[in-house]
Amino acid sequence: MKEISCKLLVIGAGPGGYVCAIRAGQLGVDTVIVEFGKPGGTCLNVGCIPSKALIHAAEEFDKVAHMAGGKNPLGIVVAAPTIDLARTISWKDGIVSRLNSGVAGLLKKARVKTVQGWATFRDGKTVEVETETGSQVIRAEAVVIATGSVPVELPFLPFGGPVISSTEALALSEVPEKLAVIGGGYIGLELGMAFAKMGSRVTVVEALPRILTQYDAELARPVLKRLGELGVEVMTGAKAKGLSTKGDALLVETADGKNAKVAADRILVTVGRRPLTEGWGLEQIDLDTAGKFIRIDDQCRTSMRGIYAIGDVTGEPMLAHRAMAQAEMVAEIVAGHKRSWDKRAIPAICFTDPELVTAGLSPEEAKALAGEIKIGHFPFAANGRAMTKQGEDGFVRVVARADNHLVLGIQAVGQGVSELSAAFGLALEMGARLEDIAGTIHAHPTQGEGFQEAALKALGHALHI
Repeated sequence: MKEISCKLLVIGAGPGGYVCAIRAGQLGVDTVIVEFGKPGGTCLNVGCIPSKALIHAAEEFDKVAHMAGGKNPLGIVVAAPTIDLARTISWKDGIVSRLNSGVAGLLKKARVKTVQGWATFRDGKTVEVETETGSQVIRAEAVVIATGSVPVELPFLPFGGPVISSTEALALSEVPEKLAVIGGGYIGLELGMAFAKMGSRVTVVEALPRILTQYDAELARPVLKRLGELGVEVMTGAKAKGLSTKGDALLVETADGKNAKVAADRILVTVGRRPLTEGWGLEQIDLDTAGKFIRIDDQCRTSMRGIYAIGDVTGEPMLAHRAMAQAEMVAEIVAGHKRSWDKRAIPAICFTDPELVTAGLSPEEAKALAGEIKIGHFPFAANGRAMTKQGEDGFVRVVARADNHLVLGIQAVGQGVSELSAAFGLALEMGARLEDIAGTIHAHPTQGEGFQEAALKALGHALHI
């Protein structure tokens, strides 16, 4: 049995793990990373990147489909399009493969040793990795657990056959004629809307009274409107009960307590994700937990000295960029730097149509924290760039303290607003006040002007509404 020793061992090569390993390597830390799959983790291989590729393809197909017949206001006339999903998936796989190679190359450049296999803890400093060539023991001074998360499976609808998770949805070779989506959160709606644009008849089944409950109703309203335009049926207050006997329909209990059948070729279950903690031998090291997640402090330290945890395995928000930020910090701590977690905001994006962005506190949260607040709201219907992109639905909203105008939260919904997330996050991290945003010259014509206008509105002197 082979044995190697290192200063830092990273378990998992997702966004958190590989960033931690790369940064540690840059700092001269002798680092080993263990991954049983391809580098990049869920986000790169079966999550963020492939889903955005599919969403983009669906958007392009939808645009062309609406040009057929010549009824669109742009005056563009094309023949009725078709989509070859197998080719689309092949294109998506090509992007993923290039990024896989890119991550592997970055690890090599940082002099990180990569071990392919499944790691199991023997104790707090030692793991055993089952590789293709046999077992390998790795001893490390510090260990980072970055094992990520997996889709939640419903006990009465196990994955298999027509019942799929987001992973299988991103690998389909044909567009389902009828698709049932269980869960009206961001994953279900992102994929559901994409398949609706490609021609699926989509039904969303959500147990709660409304969709996108992690966002306030005002933000979610334009998305609900667009779902209607796409012909997506949304069943709220409805509970999935199981698969029909023939396997061609989803059994549902509706909001009024009646039983119904939703015809479906595929049933996409998107009811959340859970931390991947099984099979790593964590029982050998007995870490403290916070519910189902590994408990950490503001330096991502677990209850055992020398063991850190980052990313999805540590709890919400389960976002790749949160894992990356934690990863960089931990690498620098292991290298002897003084660091701690002091983030004002972690932007969150929902890549539906239109897109949603939130950073910092919602109006309700801000009011509970600060008491009196000011809210600036600017609609894209008054924004020239949004109008030229046919993206008038949506708005930018800025939330600030009433007494000193410190910005506490920023939200937006609209076409392409995901790209505003950097400006939102920067404003919050820099401790911007309304006057700072209002006094910053924003380029014209851009949707970013809506950010400045929202701040001006909160100050009582918006220029374009």
